Amino acid sequence: MVVTIHPVVVLHKINAVLMATLKPLGIWGLGGLAFIDSGLFPLPTTMDGVVIGYVAVDHGKFLLYVVMAAAASAIGSLIPYYVGRAGGELFLLKRINRARYERLRDRFERQEFMAIMVPAMMPPPMPIKLFEFGAGVFEMKPLPFVTAIFCGKFIQFLVCALITVFYGPEIAHAGRRAVHEHLGIVLGLVGVVVLGIFVYILRKLFARRGTQFPLEEAAEQAETDEAVETDDSTLIT
Repeated sequence: MVVTIHPVVVLHKINAVLMATLKPLGIWGLGGLAFIDSGLFPLPTTMDGVVIGYVAVDHGKFLLYVVMAAAASAIGSLIPYYVGRAGGELFLLKRINRARYERLRDRFERQEFMAIMVPAMMPPPMPIKLFEFGAGVFEMKPLPFVTAIFCGKFIQFLVCALITVFYGPEIAHAGRRAVHEHLGIVLGLVGVVVLGIFVYILRKLFARRGTQFPLEEAAEQAETDEAVETDDSTLIT
């Protein structure tokens, strides 16, 4: 009789072996797990859960754990990135037409950093490897790509670590599960926050140059035109 083993069971066995092998290595083991999770296959434990476990054992090294996990994740993400860069265009063009491909590429290039950083901030089930693959397909430069992944993962792991430090691992795990169950709402809120920060930075940049933010300038122009129209109508009367 042939016994078949479910792939999920195999993944859990591999995860158990990896944890038993790498976790005793301390911070270097954490880096190895983050690299494998980001570049090869996702760990059933999830990396935010691994970070919570490390921080729960030693609160004093929480920032070191966060930096190591984020850096190893960024380096590991170069694997799907270069896979996409090597042959991703042909892969996509077999599934979508050229016009749609060009639209996707133009949309990505307009805001490529945020298009990578924001998904990197999100815990599973966010399909981050698809975004990494897409960054390679659309030929995003490696340094901005790695920086975006690092920033997103740093924020994700830092939030988990701080919650663990101040409220304990149980609350951190509960919060992580809540995010997983309401990912759409969380993505919407993150999008609003990121857009607000982006607009704030742009306003500061325009103010520093002594010019107005385009939306404010357009609003003032509309008010001026309305005032001129009102004056003209008064004169005609």
